[in-house]
Amino acid sequence: MLCYAISRLAIPSVKEVRKMRDADRIRMHGREKYVVPARQGKAKRFSIRAGDVVRDLRMNGRTPAVCSALRSREFQQSNNLQLVETTGPKSGQSTTVTYTYEFVETGQPSAPREDPWLRLRGALKDIFAELGGGEAYLRGERENFYAADPSAATESK
Repeated sequence: MLCYAISRLAIPSVKEVRKMRDADRIRMHGREKYVVPARQGKAKRFSIRAGDVVRDLRMNGRTPAVCSALRSREFQQSNNLQLVETTGPKSGQSTTVTYTYEFVETGQPSAPREDPWLRLRGALKDIFAELGGGEAYLRGERENFYAADPSAATESK
């Protein structure tokens, strides 16, 4: 029974596929027909032509939806892909548009972001050293925070 339940989760029925939004159907088709075979074949790059997806899914007249789904961030992130090239007309809305993807390594972030606060760490180290260290600097500032003559401090206001 458990095996049946798992298989029902993995493979949607025909009725469930018909209820899916077009974009979900397009992304699922792209994964099954292009992404999975390319990954199993250990390809570094692969391409998807929008016209092939339109024909396979019988979505005549829905080319803009196919193009949008194939270049969407959701499709790329869910399959660990990076869109590296788009060929076709400038409109990007044609059956001749071809998208070329590369697989992105999941174990390593693409570009580690440096924390701006960590970059400041140690920036004033030399200046504090000249003043006798950070603690000595702060002690001196606290001692000189109020004017020596309290009446002089009120007159200047």
